[in-house]
Amino acid sequence: MTTLPAEVAEKIRDIRLLLLDVDGVLTDGRFGLMAGGGEIKFFSSHDGLGIRLMQKAGCAVGFLSGRKSQEVALRANELGVDIVIEGSVDKVKDFEKILSQQNLDASQVAYIGDDLPDLPVLKRVGFSAAPHNATEAIKESVDYVTKRKGGEGAVREVVELLLQSSGTWADVLAHFS
Repeated sequence: MTTLPAEVAEKIRDIRLLLLDVDGVLTDGRFGLMAGGGEIKFFSSHDGLGIRLMQKAGCAVGFLSGRKSQEVALRANELGVDIVIEGSVDKVKDFEKILSQQNLDASQVAYIGDDLPDLPVLKRVGFSAAPHNATEAIKESVDYVTKRKGGEGAVREVVELLLQSSGTWADVLAHFS
């Protein structure tokens, strides 16, 4: 189990929503353009299970992405993620919209981002995290930097950290024993 500074661990206790950037967080940041105009993204099954674990623990999960693609909508639908904003040109404005719709305070949100467009949201939330391969400016600004890279289990790592800190991890493990 990762040991967090007391002030960071305290922030985690109030988290009610895990909000995720997509490219560079749920994926490794690469996307392939196909001849027919489509694209391809790869998502980690470990992150997918992590999202389901958060939902099972009673925490909502949402996607806030600067890009728009059918693959993100498909993945959100597959995982039962109802809070999805794609093509965001102003992540702060869209973040505020999510807070209003979900009747939450910014302190009740954990956000994982990897690049400069995520910075304003990362600075507003109760708990902020970045994948190991995020830009340096982001890694210097967050509460937690994962050991794993985006698209390679970084979300799952944060989920486990959140569940451990909230005291629900033992229940999760017991479910699978």
